[in-house]
Amino acid sequence: MLLRVPEPYEFELSTTRFRNFGSDRATVWHDGGLHRVVGGCEVRITAVEGGVAIEPWSEEAAAEVGRLLGLPFDLDAFAEWAAGDATLAMVVGSVAGFRPTLNTQPFEALVVAITTQQISLHAAASIRRNLVERYGVRHDVAWEFPTRERIRELRPRHFTPLGFSRAKAEYVLELAHADLDLDGLAALDDDEVIATLTSVRGLGRWTADWFLARHLARPHAWPAGDLGVRKAVSTFYAAGRSLTIKEVRDMSERFAPFENLSAQFLLAGARMAG
Repeated sequence: MLLRVPEPYEFELSTTRFRNFGSDRATVWHDGGLHRVVGGCEVRITAVEGGVAIEPWSEEAAAEVGRLLGLPFDLDAFAEWAAGDATLAMVVGSVAGFRPTLNTQPFEALVVAITTQQISLHAAASIRRNLVERYGVRHDVAWEFPTRERIRELRPRHFTPLGFSRAKAEYVLELAHADLDLDGLAALDDDEVIATLTSVRGLGRWTADWFLARHLARPHAWPAGDLGVRKAVSTFYAAGRSLTIKEVRDMSERFAPFENLSAQFLLAGARMAG
């Protein structure tokens, strides 16, 4: 069945990161479509006129795929606002049809963030793939991401053969064992989410910012500490001059009330430009 996605929408452009940075097996690009396990059932997502097809269809799958494909974002309002900034308008135009994707599950989103700390996206996907293949549940093409309960059974020594550093193994385990209602974070405001997450060892401001941006789709999320965001802002707004985290964070007002989408489009534009 069809899940409608507002036009303009380019499915392959919007899902580039699942191909370019390697697959962790939880979301897999295969033979022209995305595969992911939802509610214990693997679904295949492919582009069709007017949106995407989901096979097999279920309301649960449609809800998760809608979040995965970034349906919570109001791109029409963003594009109208971005037209008032010549630089951002140029960037948005250069990636016409792009819609940022989201990490749909909170525990998975935070493990993704932990694995990506201080290393390349390719390297992070590789060690996460080892984790998913070893402790997740295999279906046809995709694996079900390991549950929080499954991770709680492990010890740091179980992560070493997977490529995790000792510190990251401990961070993932502390997250799994933390007295933290991950689903309940959606009911908190941005500052409360940041304070709650950063109270857990291994979850810093960078991780909290990306959780706000790529899981909760919060409009004011501005990952100023992310090297890619800083490079993109430097490229488009500082003639390539390297900007500090503070300088980039101070620029957030320029992109209000669409800080999150501005960051994600600037990243996409920078990658398209090479």
